[in-house]
Amino acid sequence: MTKKDSSEIGYAEALKELEKILSDLERADVDVDVLASQVERASELIRLCRDRIGNAKMQIDTVVGGLET
Repeated sequence: MTKKDSSEIGYAEALKELEKILSDLERADVDVDVLASQVERASELIRLCRDRIGNAKMQIDTVVGGLET
């Protein structure tokens, strides 16, 4: 899988990449030279997912708030 800039991928794709990284890290033969970069990428993806969830929550709150008035 080609690494894309985090701003170019959606939530589902980020989650899929995170699952792949986790699967790779769980292997007994994980390449130590790649470990740090995979953990760093996972951190970026987790941040992206949290941001996307936060933005969606704000949008939903705005819509629901508009219905209550």
